[in-house]
Amino acid sequence: MALIKTTHNRRSFLKSSALTGGGMMLGFSWFASCQSPAEEAVGLVMPDEWFDINAYLKIGNNGVVTIFSPNPEFGQNVKTSMPMIVAEELEVDWKNVIVEQAPYSQEKFPGGAFGQFSGGSRGIMSKWKPLRMAGATAKQMLKEAAAQAWQVPVSEITTDAGVLKHEASGQTAGYGEMASAAAQISVPEEVELKAPKDYKIIGHSKKNVDGLNIVMGKPMFGIDYHKEGMLIAMPVHPPAFGMTLKSLDNAEEVKSMSGIKDVFQIQTYKDDYKQGYFDTNAFPEIVVVVGNSTWQVMKAKKAVKASWKPIKDSTNSIDRFGRDIKVHIPAGLENTTTHNAQMEELLAKPMKEVRKDGDPETAFKKATKIIERNYSAPYLAHNCMEPMNSYAHVEGDKVWLAAPLQAPGVIEPTISARLGIPPENIEIEMTRMGGGFGRRAYSHYMVEAALISQKVNAPIKLMYTREDDMTNGIYRPTYQAIYRAALDENNNLLAIHIKAGGVPESPLFANRFPAGSVDNYLAEEFAIDSNITTGAFRAPRSNFMAGAEQSFLDEVAEAMGKDPIEFRLELLKRAKENPVGEKNDYDAERYAGVLELVKEKSNWGKNDGNLHRGVSAYFCHNSYAAHVLDLTLENGKPVVQKVTCAIDCGIVVNPDAAANMAEGGIVDGVGNAFYGEMTFKDGVPQKSNFDQYRMIRMGEAPKEIEVHFVQNEIDPTGLGEPPFPPVFGAVANAIYKATGKRRYRQPFLGEENILG
Repeated sequence: MALIKTTHNRRSFLKSSALTGGGMMLGFSWFASCQSPAEEAVGLVMPDEWFDINAYLKIGNNGVVTIFSPNPEFGQNVKTSMPMIVAEELEVDWKNVIVEQAPYSQEKFPGGAFGQFSGGSRGIMSKWKPLRMAGATAKQMLKEAAAQAWQVPVSEITTDAGVLKHEASGQTAGYGEMASAAAQISVPEEVELKAPKDYKIIGHSKKNVDGLNIVMGKPMFGIDYHKEGMLIAMPVHPPAFGMTLKSLDNAEEVKSMSGIKDVFQIQTYKDDYKQGYFDTNAFPEIVVVVGNSTWQVMKAKKAVKASWKPIKDSTNSIDRFGRDIKVHIPAGLENTTTHNAQMEELLAKPMKEVRKDGDPETAFKKATKIIERNYSAPYLAHNCMEPMNSYAHVEGDKVWLAAPLQAPGVIEPTISARLGIPPENIEIEMTRMGGGFGRRAYSHYMVEAALISQKVNAPIKLMYTREDDMTNGIYRPTYQAIYRAALDENNNLLAIHIKAGGVPESPLFANRFPAGSVDNYLAEEFAIDSNITTGAFRAPRSNFMAGAEQSFLDEVAEAMGKDPIEFRLELLKRAKENPVGEKNDYDAERYAGVLELVKEKSNWGKNDGNLHRGVSAYFCHNSYAAHVLDLTLENGKPVVQKVTCAIDCGIVVNPDAAANMAEGGIVDGVGNAFYGEMTFKDGVPQKSNFDQYRMIRMGEAPKEIEVHFVQNEIDPTGLGEPPFPPVFGAVANAIYKATGKRRYRQPFLGEENILG
């Protein structure tokens, strides 16, 4: 067990006892990242009475426990895993736990912009100790209540499955019997946390508490949201990046169409508004059509005639959470071909040096052999299953919103500033999301919905069509990188040089592997300004760098005559025993651990003659993942037969859910590696729906995925994103084994990359 202080957070506790029927409530601001579904537990008898507040642990007089989850859920299943952590320390029977979704509230769930944020693979990691503390504190207060009632030392009270017991006297009581008295107990200054060896819930799989509602098609998502009397709204945005609205030319004509209430233009941000980091919006000036039904509005939207004009070159000042940054937005209509040419040109020149170890220039001059490879990846659309949408009702100085979003704490200040309504008058209900992947951290669509409701003085539901969603940003940036390796006459590795950049950002992580494992190392970067809006996409930047790095390491290993896994392990051994530099941001031992595990579980080296195998490993979001991917060629087309995956993310709270998340990341990675690509011509996205933007199909998913977790007692780290980046390198390396041809440009099965 470990002792943990609660004194510094005692003001965060809120206690109250039920007026009748007993009951205990314990609120705690540390719980601000917990996520749970609003599903009524089947078969539970509800207490006679209990109180309802946000951010708390609630115990009914019959021992039933409710845990409210402040954070939004988009499929990562923390709505189940986070309450499991509380229940573990509370020592309550999981079948007596009800989980519900809380609304957004800075007052009740303090924590700043990211207090109720889902993203960055930080949910479980950031709330691991706070959630345990919350459960342990409630348990200690229950024990003290029982000790006082029975007149025995609290140290002699034990707990198990929601029951308090005093062994010597034989007295027992359910939590519900002591809940009211426990609410009067002072919050302890410190509590004991359980040792991992004593876990009964953590590490044992529990079903998704939203699972039944999802399967039954219950209205849980933003797209399902409905209020009596609400109108439907849809946007019309410019046809190209680099253009903005000039005029709405036929408003009266469109307003005369059946079921249409209004047609007008809105401006998302005021001209003098200083945007926040997540206030990214491709087209802040749009035309809006409002009507009675989705079909009527869609028809009217097609009839809208508007004029568009070029944007002006500008430099915006952005508030990046207290740090002022300048973002240059160039004028003009941009093209994918131009971007590619610009990146190629910059890659041929010396760029900004980010890290340098040893004397790489001399090492390359002395090299007997130099391997140089150029890797590229295109823009990617998020393509969440559920397009962007938001319900809004603005009435006077009150605002009600309901939407699928990842970061309510980020968008609330923007809504407040734009509408001129204080934050305390804004209520945000967080619906379940049909996918997020970073896209829903940019919630401009909620500002649009609020402005529309304010304009028409009625509740509205803003809905993007698939075409709106796919052509409106936010995209994964396009990247390019050159990797170089210097070898001596005996094929020993002398140096590595990486130069990477993109539009509009660099993907480089200069201090990640193989930095620290090579005496001579150089990393440079560049970025190209653009008016095409980009943003976070599952495992930002890592989703490109992992594929380039791991493909290159395979090619270097081959040139050195070494097995690709053994070569990586040699580098990691050097990084562990005699690291170069002091800024390496990975743990070489944990990194090597996933490679050793995937080597064992995949039977690496015992290949079936019909299978072509590729390996890849990567560190990001504080976790380590390695894949061995097996594919066959069928009629010249690659078919992924199996992926063996090894992950080190520390303690795994809910194993089945964790494996599901890894499987989803692997399938997503295979699809994007094979097909994912967005291109632009004169600022116009060249793909607007799934008939053009190729996604992986069910029959193309790996036939088998086997997920193995490194067993340790390290506090949990990230899991939503780490399994995704290594997929690209594993696919590329397996394709090479199958065809004898390396793949350097994603997507690997694009029109110019058909296997042959």
